[in-house]
Amino acid sequence: MINTMSTITPPRELHGKRLFGYSLGDLGLSLPNMFTGIFIYQYYVYTVNLNALMVSIGVTAQLIFGAITAIIFGVIIDNKKPGKLGKRRPFLLIGLPVWVITTILIWFPPLCPEDNSSYLPTAIFFWVVILTRTIFRSLLLNVYTSMLPEQSQTLKNREKVASIRSAFSIIASIFAMLAPLIVQSILSDPKSVKWWEPSGKLILFYIPLIGITFIIFGLVCVIIIFFSVDESFHNDNRSLKKTKITDAFKNMRIPIMDKNFIKLMLAGFFIGISGKTVGLLVIPFQTYLMGFQASEFFIYIFISIFGKFIWFFAWKRIMKRNNIVNSYAVCILLAVIAAVMDVLFLISDLSYALNIILYIVSWSTVLGSMYAYPLFSIPIMASLVHEAAENDKSSNVDESMAKISGSYYGLASFVQSMGPAVASLLVGSILSGPNEESALAITIIFVSIGFFYLIAFIFIKRISLSKNSYYNPQFVEKEKILLE
Repeated sequence: MINTMSTITPPRELHGKRLFGYSLGDLGLSLPNMFTGIFIYQYYVYTVNLNALMVSIGVTAQLIFGAITAIIFGVIIDNKKPGKLGKRRPFLLIGLPVWVITTILIWFPPLCPEDNSSYLPTAIFFWVVILTRTIFRSLLLNVYTSMLPEQSQTLKNREKVASIRSAFSIIASIFAMLAPLIVQSILSDPKSVKWWEPSGKLILFYIPLIGITFIIFGLVCVIIIFFSVDESFHNDNRSLKKTKITDAFKNMRIPIMDKNFIKLMLAGFFIGISGKTVGLLVIPFQTYLMGFQASEFFIYIFISIFGKFIWFFAWKRIMKRNNIVNSYAVCILLAVIAAVMDVLFLISDLSYALNIILYIVSWSTVLGSMYAYPLFSIPIMASLVHEAAENDKSSNVDESMAKISGSYYGLASFVQSMGPAVASLLVGSILSGPNEESALAITIIFVSIGFFYLIAFIFIKRISLSKNSYYNPQFVEKEKILLE
């Protein structure tokens, strides 16, 4: 009985400062990444004057490249033998410097001549910087996300982590859009923002300044994450050895053979297409379809704040009373309905008031559902990794998770990055040339995201978590042994 007790440890959970510090990653990492992801297309196409297709090629390439490197980094991280600083934590310090430098550099390209939007020096600069940036951003994100199953080992605690991370993600999205919309609101002519025009010169000054401010904040947050995560539990696993690279890649078969994981990833792929499309359309939708001027741009901020947070708290309550998978499916279904509603914009004689109401209702619902997804996907994903580790009879749960967590999250990042890559290429292809300012094209693209959300809904409905993910009966049984 003494030996049994000595080998049993309670499941780890994140609380207090460690919970806050770890969750801060969804603010510090997301803020500069969201700001860049949302505004980089607008910045290079409408201000720097680079051809939309060239920008889309760069964005698509970096998403695909980031997806591939995510798998490689997942394997490398899983393969690393724990050291004095831990197993995953050291990689935060490796990826941080280049991520910071390239996130600053991307806002200072050589400007395209007025008569040459296919200027190669600008395109090459953009492609090189964005690809370099994505390598180290991918490393940071893989390390950050793959830590969760090891740091938080109960569904209740994972839901708590997901709640805080989701709230931080919403805050990041608000600030990521608030700053550029403030800039948009002070422009004398929001539709004429080329770098040689007065409005364009203001953008060239303020947008890089905002980008630098956000990345400095991100730098501080990553350092806080590093000191908030405790990986000392690896010291208790004396038998944990460095895995051969070939064996580490073989571990990829575990998530590939996990049917529930594949369903979650396929849903994430289509959600990724929809989410990226929404991000790319935020400013074109307001500028060229709604025709906003000055203070009207702040309507988006209003619906962004209230829509996201109202739905956030609503889904938290719903999730407490219902199955997490079913709640997730309903959340996505609402986004389908809201996106399809915008087909009404094709009616040309709608009044200004009806246009505004339709815009507020549809966008607040889409954004509210979109930013509630982490409430569901984070604990579901961590539970699937934990389930896979518990099913491995050859080693204990900690050892198993150390071997497969990076593989799971690397493959997840790969699939989820492919969605935005497809969206970027799709939007860039449609909105190039004469369609750059086409209200009809923008409307059709937005309505089409309802189709992708519908496919995601179908996959989510087919996921089934084991009871062990909810109740952890294995640990309950161990507790009974201790009490005896």
